[in-house]
Amino acid sequence: MGRGPSIEARKNAVDAQRGKIFTKVIREISVAARTGGGDPAGNPRLRSAIDKGLAVNMSKDVIERAIKKATGELEGVEYEEIRYEGYAPGGVAVIVDCLTDNRVRTVADVRHAFGKFGGNMGTEGSVAFMFHKLGVLSYDVGADEDAITEAAIDAGADDVTVYDDGAIDVVTAPENFGALKAAMEAAGLAPGFAEVTMRADNDIAVEGDTAEQVKKLLAWLEDMDDVQNVYANADLGHAA
Repeated sequence: MGRGPSIEARKNAVDAQRGKIFTKVIREISVAARTGGGDPAGNPRLRSAIDKGLAVNMSKDVIERAIKKATGELEGVEYEEIRYEGYAPGGVAVIVDCLTDNRVRTVADVRHAFGKFGGNMGTEGSVAFMFHKLGVLSYDVGADEDAITEAAIDAGADDVTVYDDGAIDVVTAPENFGALKAAMEAAGLAPGFAEVTMRADNDIAVEGDTAEQVKKLLAWLEDMDDVQNVYANADLGHAA
């Protein structure tokens, strides 16, 4: 299984997009509440979206308004979930998950991004089979490997991966993510970063100019307002 970005890289990405992150989180809260109901206790996706909002210092009032708009208590915009797939330079597979109120605009913007940096959009299912949806709890270098492994196994985790640099990922099925995260926090082992994400079965190493083009494409896509998440099977090495 491919490795996700480091905790530091993900935190830096959040900081760099702080001006846009509220929009993305509000859209995620809206869709989660509309599809699964406005009670986070019975809606794991909404609970996860609220946690993301709180993590970037979104006020509870803003979160509550987004939920009420989604459930019809207040007037709001309806967003559609769309997934696009394609290839970046070097044969790197890319998945782009969007929430949009204008499908025509979004597909044009995503297609433009792929073309601008030497990639191309694919058809539905062209790369998704290379990825799996997982719940991942990430611990930074220096975390207590033995304590994390023991607690994760007791909590029903599917896998614990310890990387060469000492970072640790605890992996579980998406439906068990909330329970596992709560169990680890109760054990005093809160992760540095936790999310339900897509991980590639295998990463593709790219270097030099190709790596730079891949990096620019992924950054461009992630910066788009309609884009919620971007997944790729690129090993960017020193370009990351």
